[in-house]
Amino acid sequence: MNGYWPHVLAIAVGAGLTAQVGMNGALGRAIDSPLWASIVNFVVGLAALVACAFALGARPQVPALGQVPGWAWLGGLLGASYVFAVTLLGPRLGAVALVALVLAGQLGAALLLDHYGALGFPRAAVTLPRLLGVVLLLAGALLIVRR
Repeated sequence: MNGYWPHVLAIAVGAGLTAQVGMNGALGRAIDSPLWASIVNFVVGLAALVACAFALGARPQVPALGQVPGWAWLGGLLGASYVFAVTLLGPRLGAVALVALVLAGQLGAALLLDHYGALGFPRAAVTLPRLLGVVLLLAGALLIVRR
């Protein structure tokens, strides 16, 4: 189990993201605003992260902030876009279709990011087995979305 903890954690996080979509969808319906449901999601998440940072004694290296590449600051926009989009789309598409389509987008982007070693990912060439795996997962996503 020692060597597999990152894999197990990734699976758990994926399961949590799917549950989050349902939770945000319920909140969005209750308050009649997917946008405000997304904002609540981030406020609660920010409060939890700040509490963890204080509890763990984590401190940012303030001088290093000036060395962060400009594009690295935009991750929060992508996170906010994701949370808003899945909060809006989850109730319309259902959990399986939504996750399949999101996964399809993630896989395509991941294949390119790994191939070029972009955004700090280690380089990993597009090989036939990797490409076939992505194609099969995309085919699965298409089968899931078909009614």
